[in-house]
Formats: sequence, structure tokens, C-alpha cells
Amino acid sequence: MAKDLGVGIIGCGNISTTYFSLSPLFRGLKVLACADLNRSAAELRAEEYGVKAQSIEELLQNDEIDVVVNLTIPAAHFSVSKSILEAGKHVYSEKPLVLTLQEGEELRRLAQAKNLSVGCAPDTFLGGSHQLARQYIDDGKVGRITSGTCHVMSPGMEMWHPNPGFFFLEGGGPILDLGPYYVANLINLIGPVKRVGALTSMANPTRTVTSQPLNGQVIPVETPTNIHALLEFVNGATITLSASWDVWSHRHANMELYGTEGSIYVPDPNFFGGVVDASGRDKDIKPLETWDHPFGIANQESPQGARANYRTAGLADMAIALTEGRDARCSLDRSLHGIDVMTSILKSGEEGRFIELTTTCTQPAALGIEEARSLLR
Repeated sequence: MAKDLGVGIIGCGNISTTYFSLSPLFRGLKVLACADLNRSAAELRAEEYGVKAQSIEELLQNDEIDVVVNLTIPAAHFSVSKSILEAGKHVYSEKPLVLTLQEGEELRRLAQAKNLSVGCAPDTFLGGSHQLARQYIDDGKVGRITSGTCHVMSPGMEMWHPNPGFFFLEGGGPILDLGPYYVANLINLIGPVKRVGALTSMANPTRTVTSQPLNGQVIPVETPTNIHALLEFVNGATITLSASWDVWSHRHANMELYGTEGSIYVPDPNFFGGVVDASGRDKDIKPLETWDHPFGIANQESPQGARANYRTAGLADMAIALTEGRDARCSLDRSLHGIDVMTSILKSGEEGRFIELTTTCTQPAALGIEEARSLLR
């Protein structure tokens, strides 16, 4: 059996606890060190999870580290990932991979020149529910997907996040923050996108934080917070994607896909689990029979009840793909295509025209029950 790859983490904020706490579930990787511009933040996580706190420079020079997880803010993703590649290490980034297609292409060139791999979250499409939907579609149960709708809408992030300002700056907004979950799952279920068109807006030029510790602070809004997009896929399907932080309540389902023989109702792509419903031509909507997929088993308590959370599955799949010489499911090509989709949506909103995409990708390999089990220790 191949040895575990040494993992370092740069960025010890809110999301880092997920990677620290869930990575031990998976084989193929072992977190050894962490770093942050704020040294005390790295030391806090290091003490909490039993790893070594280092400066960013020390971590990049650490010979025990094979893969570095980039958990910095979106605006820093490109520069940090570039420095990781320049240090001769593989990169796995939190979403979004970068903020522009040009940055992503530069990372691709650098990675190819150094024979390194780049992967990127989200990996929630590997969840048991989304893979059940994938199998149902692949088996032709709803025929050919021709259209669908996706909705991710709420009042915003300033009501719960401890430091929400960056969500409303360039590189933030609902399309780049939450859109990756939806776009990645659509690529998983349908394939690549051909062109997009969108209308974008923002309800207010500022927001008032109501979460702690910044309650009462007024923050600027510099990116669209209300996006209604139309995606045309290479296979001919047309999907509506609505992403907004200007909606107090709604009754839209997260994801519905309509085929020539029926419809399928997919749960929130932000999570690994949930109920998948489907109907045939009889219009009788019923939940699909559950299956024994390991990434659909509830393993965490949340305010909404028990749920499945297997984030870092994409990192583990990438680590094992490196040792096996195969394509990682959360690959650079798919992540970069997702960036092309989302930035083109924003560009369409600015310019008032459809945008043809310049990238493409393949669907990731499906992750069945046995393949998922093989990622776990």
C-alpha cells in the first residue's frame, strides 16, 4: 500500500477545522503542519489538532509536505496556490479556485511545467445522494436531461459569519461563494457547459453586520448579490441557476432536472446527503430507494439534525489518484471550467449578452459504493 501523502494547510480560519477534523477519516493523506499570516491562529489550530505550526515559508520548504491545502480568502487563492506550485508541491484549494480564468490558466501552465497536480473543492458532489442521482441519470431512468432549475437563495452571510466582509467584495457574492457547489454538481450530473447568459444586480450598496463580534459594522457591497443565469450545456440541456443573498424566504427546490422520461429532484449540493426524489411519465414523485453509500451516512449533528459531512473526500481522492496515476474527480480542468462558467455569468450580467465558454471538461468518474469505501481508512 502506498504511503500517506504529507499535507500542510495554509489558512487557519473558520473552514480549517473541517479539514483538520475530517481528514483522519480518509486514507492516502496525513495533515502534518499548518500556517497562517496570523501566527497565533496557526498555533491555536496546531495545538488543537496535534500538528506543527509553521510560518508559510517554513511550510513551503518542509520536505515532509507533499500537498498543500489552500484555505486563504478567495482574493489570495491565486497567489498562494502559485507559491505552493513554485515550491514544488501539489495544491488542493478551497473554492473558488481563482477569481479569473487567466489566473487559472497560469496555474495550469505552471502545474504542467512542474508535473504537479491542482485540485479544488467543492467535493460535495461525491456525496451519497448526488452519486445516487448520478447513477439514476446514467441508467437512463429519466431519459435525456433537457432542462432544469437550481436555486440557492438567502438573506446573506452577515447574519451568521464572524467576519463576513470579504463575501461582498470582488471574488465573493453568491455566484462565486455558493455557485461552485451547484456548478460542480451539474457538471457531475450533466457534463460541461457551452454558453451562459445572466441578469445581475444588488439590492443595497452596503450591509450591516448582525453577527458577533462585528455586530453593527457597515460593510460595502462591491459584487452582484442577485444573479439569474441561464446555462446551455454541451449536451443541449438548458438550466436556470438563481443565486441570491437578497431573498428573505422562498419555496424553490435546490435542484430539479427534467428529462425526456421523467424528472429528478436533487438535494442541496452544499451537503453530501439528503433525499433524492424522482418521477417517470406517470408524474408520481417518490423518493428513490436509499443505498449503502458511505458518503451518505449521517456522521455529524447540526442545528437541522444529523447530517452527512465528508469534506476532504476530494482531497483524499486526489491523493490516491496521484499514487494510482489516474484522474482526480475534483480536477483542475473541472474546477477551471467551473470558474469559466461563473465568471462568464458575471460578465454576461455586466455586458448584457450571452458568453461562449472557452474551456471544457469531462464528467468526473462516478463514485460508487465500493470506490467511496476505498477512500476511507
